[in-house]
Amino acid sequence: MPALSLNRSPLFARRPPLAAKSTIGLLAGSGRFPILFAEAARRQGLRVACVGIRYEAPEELRDLCATFQLIGVSKLGAMIRAFKRQGVGKIVMAGKVTKSVMYTPWRIVQLCPDFRLLHMWYRTLRNDKRDDSILLAVIAEFARDGMTFASALDYCPELLVKEGLMTRRPPTPAERKDIEFGWMLAKEMGRLDIGQSVAVKERAALAVEAIEGTDRCIERAGQLCRAGGWTLVKVAKPRQDMRFDVPTVGTSTIENLYKARARVLAIEASKTIVIDLPEVIELADRYGLTIIALPNTMASDP
Repeated sequence: MPALSLNRSPLFARRPPLAAKSTIGLLAGSGRFPILFAEAARRQGLRVACVGIRYEAPEELRDLCATFQLIGVSKLGAMIRAFKRQGVGKIVMAGKVTKSVMYTPWRIVQLCPDFRLLHMWYRTLRNDKRDDSILLAVIAEFARDGMTFASALDYCPELLVKEGLMTRRPPTPAERKDIEFGWMLAKEMGRLDIGQSVAVKERAALAVEAIEGTDRCIERAGQLCRAGGWTLVKVAKPRQDMRFDVPTVGTSTIENLYKARARVLAIEASKTIVIDLPEVIELADRYGLTIIALPNTMASDP
């Protein structure tokens, strides 16, 4: 009988290290979403290796993640190397990133991007700097090093809101018309990759979201409609990539709507994240705000 070769036997075949099998990478921006994802991943027995965007990622992630490192938003190469050192093969994005930083004065000096980002920027994004284009280019750059991105919602799907009226107060007939009108506008904005939210009063657009984000859009609508009673419609893009930029609302959204004298928040069911749902509903009811989640096909029939 020939001698048994341990190197060739399937019983002794080289296996990937345990950390590589059980580690999930987290590329974290601001807000509660990265924290909720890290908690969900830990409950599922996963080791979370986190790279947080400097000045954005919450410090609470240090205690929730196996590793935690802050890296500047323009250091793409450093992010890739940090994940590779942890044996990460799959990554999720969670949390907001301040997009207006791209247009800071002397941005090359202020942000000091590394070679990997500069190469990606001028190779891929010279003529197209829309949100989806930037994020897809980042995903492609990670893929060059063998890392793929998944949706954080694969790990915590309970954060997606279900269809229905969420608060005690239903929308009035006039507000239903504003929802329908705003839904049409917001979907078209999403198709053009401009933003996801629009503020409406009496079927007139008060403010639309662009690079500044939803909170600033809400603030501007309040300044322009001192009488109040307006509606915010926030939807997913028609071809929403659930790996990134999923519409998200939380208690801070409700506080800002109340300060700006809004009356209704309409969101898209199964495509919108609601952070701390019980607290959001309790706060909205306290302020007399309406929150309704609608399927895209039924936007005109709440």
